[in-house]
Parts: sequence; structure tokens; C-alpha cells
Amino acid sequence: MQNKFRIGQIVPSSNTTMETEIPAMLMARQMIRPEKFTFHSSRMRMKKVVKEELAAMDAESDRCALELSDARVDVLGYACLVAIMAMGRGYHRQSEQRLTAHTAANGADAPVVTSAGALIDALKVIGAKKIVVVAPYMKPLTELVVDYIRHEGYEVADYRALEIPDNLEVGRHDPALLPAIVAQMDTSNVDAIVLSACVQMPSLPVIAQVEAMTGKPVITAAVATTYAMLKRLNLEPIVPGAGALLSGAY
Repeated sequence: MQNKFRIGQIVPSSNTTMETEIPAMLMARQMIRPEKFTFHSSRMRMKKVVKEELAAMDAESDRCALELSDARVDVLGYACLVAIMAMGRGYHRQSEQRLTAHTAANGADAPVVTSAGALIDALKVIGAKKIVVVAPYMKPLTELVVDYIRHEGYEVADYRALEIPDNLEVGRHDPALLPAIVAQMDTSNVDAIVLSACVQMPSLPVIAQVEAMTGKPVITAAVATTYAMLKRLNLEPIVPGAGALLSGAY
């Protein structure tokens, strides 16, 4: 039985968090399960989180999928939620299909998950209908993300746009600030909290704190992507300290 897995990530060039949080989660899993992981990335240029740069960057994802399939990775994660959601409603399905086809054509058939699709699927897994969302994007892009989630059948009761246009700055946002942001939102009647609708905004260190504070399951784009990757690898989706979705309850 396969015991070693290569995790491929298609990453915006200015992203510093996805290659921190996903390995952190899977390394934590190694402490409690036998499987081992290595991590491999390919980058697409992007510095400012604006629609034009996101569209140009998304076009580079085909090259990245090919490069990673050269390394014969076992699963690929497209690590930019807003780039997918800014391309139009439901686009994650199209992207996943197209990029998977590239790996197959390269003789290295491997499943592709997008952080956008993973987040939508994660809400379904935990049975959430009504949520609140925290995102680092400028307001118009945040509204696009909220519309995308609503179009998938979820009620977004409230959201916060932190309005950080520079992607490097998003990566420097202190996760310790997130609990206070959530505390200002009415979470009493929601089913779940999306603590970071962005794989660049760090949130892993405070997931447990926000769950304890609100009594609600907390998911993030990075947590959802990790869950989706483990499921595609037919591995138990369990990671200590990464919140309800990866607790083993689902």
C-alpha cells in the first residue's frame, strides 16, 4: 500500500502561506498516521489582488499543472481561491476538469482540487447552510466571492473585507487579529465560520480559539484544501489542531 505521497501546489508567485499551512497540517498528521508527504510547487505570476492580474495568472495554471505532473505528484492543489471565483460562477469545476486533463495527457493522471471548490465542498460536508465569511480582499472582489458562495446555495449572513490589495501584505496579516474581527460579527444563528476565504491569509494558529469562542465549526480555504486533498488520495481526512472539518467527525 502506498505510504508516501507527493503533494503538488499551483501557487500565485507572491503567495507565502499555502506552502506553510498545508505542509504544517500534513506534517501534524504524520504524527498520528503512517503516511508521509513531500511538497512540490509551481508558480504563476501575481502581485496585486485585482481582477486583471488574477485572470492573467489563471491562464498560467495550465503550465503549472504540466510542470507538476512532470514530477509525478499524486494530487494537485490550485492555491488561489479568488482567482477561480473571479472567473465566474461555478468556474472551479471547469478549472479542475481542464487541469486534470493536462496531467492525464502528460501520462501522469492526478486529481486536481481548487481551494475554491474545496471550500464549497467543505461547507456541504459539515452540513452548513448559513455562514459568515472573513476575506482579505478589496470590497468588490470580496463581494464576488460572496456571490460565488451564494450561487452554490449557501446563505452568507455577514462578511468582512479587510481590503488589503497587496498579496504579500495579505500573507503578513497577523492571524491573532482574526478572533477580534469575528467577535464583531453576529455568529449566533450561523452554522459555520469561514475564517479565511483566502489561502494567503494566515489563520491556522487561531482556528481552535475561534471555535471555542463561538461554539461554531470554523473552516478556512487552506483547511478545506487539505481535506479535499486527503479525500482524493483516499486517506483519512484527519489533522490534529485544524478545526472541526479535520477532526475526524466527518
